[in-house]
Amino acid sequence: MKQFVLGLAASLLMTAAHAEPTATGDLGLVIERAAGSVLLVDQSDRAALARIEGLGDLSHASLVYSPDERFAYVFGRDGGLTKVDIVTRQIANRVVQAGNAIGGAISDDGTLVAVSNYEPGGVRVFDADTLDLVADIPTGSKTIGLVDAPGRRFVFTMWDTGETWIADFARGTDPQITKITDMGKNPYDALITANGRTYITGLFGQDGLTALDLWADTPEPIRVLPGYGRGQQELPVYKMPHLEGWAHTGAEFILPAVGHHQVLWVDADTLTETGRTQTYGQPVFAMARPDGRQVWVNFAHPLNDTIQVIDTVSKQVIHEFKPGPAVLHMEFTPRGHEVWISVRDANTVMVYDTHSFEKLREIPADSPSGIFFTARAHRTGL
Repeated sequence: MKQFVLGLAASLLMTAAHAEPTATGDLGLVIERAAGSVLLVDQSDRAALARIEGLGDLSHASLVYSPDERFAYVFGRDGGLTKVDIVTRQIANRVVQAGNAIGGAISDDGTLVAVSNYEPGGVRVFDADTLDLVADIPTGSKTIGLVDAPGRRFVFTMWDTGETWIADFARGTDPQITKITDMGKNPYDALITANGRTYITGLFGQDGLTALDLWADTPEPIRVLPGYGRGQQELPVYKMPHLEGWAHTGAEFILPAVGHHQVLWVDADTLTETGRTQTYGQPVFAMARPDGRQVWVNFAHPLNDTIQVIDTVSKQVIHEFKPGPAVLHMEFTPRGHEVWISVRDANTVMVYDTHSFEKLREIPADSPSGIFFTARAHRTGL
């Protein structure tokens, strides 16, 4: 184990059983992808508080929080669903529910946790308290883009068949399933707006995206930016962009382009293109500061040492810097005065002021990737 990890471990040896309860609103978790652990951090102190181990394969991991911010549900690549108690700083429960999982969501009332799977495919839904299986929804396809929607609903999309399904649990644990076909070729990820109305999936097999109006009685596919790369040479795709890191400034969406060095601007009402910004590399995350004035963008290998900041009024890059090798994820503090950045190959999380761009702190972490603050507990789709 690396020397810095040993040093950090020594400083965090206050065991989970002896940790004193603390308020959760200022806390967050950082995925340590190589070690199968998560690092509990404090935003105000810009410090690590504890390491929680034993979460399995976190090489591609995400998490959601319970409404009271006490529990995190961590979705691992190995199909593991781990319930972490961030007050006692220990694993509360864990099940391995599939062979290869790709993310999950929690229902708006906090009672159901859903996991989308590559192997065997489909979605499995669990009781948030006990992690008992309450519903198994086979789809015959790799399942991606799983989000929560208002009314105890989950929305998800199939890579192989190009369908989106809505699973409605409003009447219990036997869901009503609505199937929407013809979403496009090889959908790879999806997002839902904060009001729960618009669901957008990106397409890997063709240029463009597809949207659904979930307020419609019968949602129908809406083509967004069809052929946006037409006439351009598409580049090799080294890492798929993440629409879950989408930017929404109120009037516009800012979305990463697949196979191009661009972010795309889309009118949030009409879903028509309003502009493009050339970027340093192929965008992975395009994330809006909470006030919507800036969008921070990171990039795919081999240009993943760089971040660009785009002003959403001018649509121009206003700042560029290189935090270090393999910048994987960003997370804003709830009001956006700071951003935390995971730099995997430097084994550190860096904290920056979003107005001055000054680096404020470095926090040692073992191959960090996703950063998740508890404020996510109160936002649809996160």
